[in-house]
Amino acid sequence: MNIPRISSYDTAIRIYYEHVEIGNSEITELFGKLSPATISKLKKLVIENMYTKGIISYQKYNVNTRAAYVTWGIDIEDLEQRKSKLEELRLCK
Repeated sequence: MNIPRISSYDTAIRIYYEHVEIGNSEITELFGKLSPATISKLKKLVIENMYTKGIISYQKYNVNTRAAYVTWGIDIEDLEQRKSKLEELRLCK
């Protein structure tokens, strides 16, 4: 499955640090408008990863945020460095 592009560095970083688990609304905010089927497929990938690593979900329809980012290939440290560099170059707020 192709993983959609994140909507913005700020959004991805904020969601990562604000939520231990994420659901449909956070996933939509992270990637932009997605079909329910796509969201379901994204979550299924994370659930499989969580199962193999023994990570428990506390909410029935949510997935662990850290596991989701790892599964989807979103490197939070890389995002933070890129955002810092853009701010240093005054190319973003």
